[in-house]
Amino acid sequence: MAGKDYLNDVQACEKKPLWQRIGWLVLIWTASVASLAVFAMLIRLFMTAAGMKSH
Repeated sequence: MAGKDYLNDVQACEKKPLWQRIGWLVLIWTASVASLAVFAMLIRLFMTAAGMKSH
């Protein structure tokens, strides 16, 4: 009966305060944007080291 356990988990999550749920959303979004920025800077660093420049 995995469906019943899932329903209980969803109901437990909905009992958390709205600010806490929005806080997690903002935290995950910020972490994903930061990791994308780091990845882009690494690619730019490697491309510059290989002799490719933007101008």
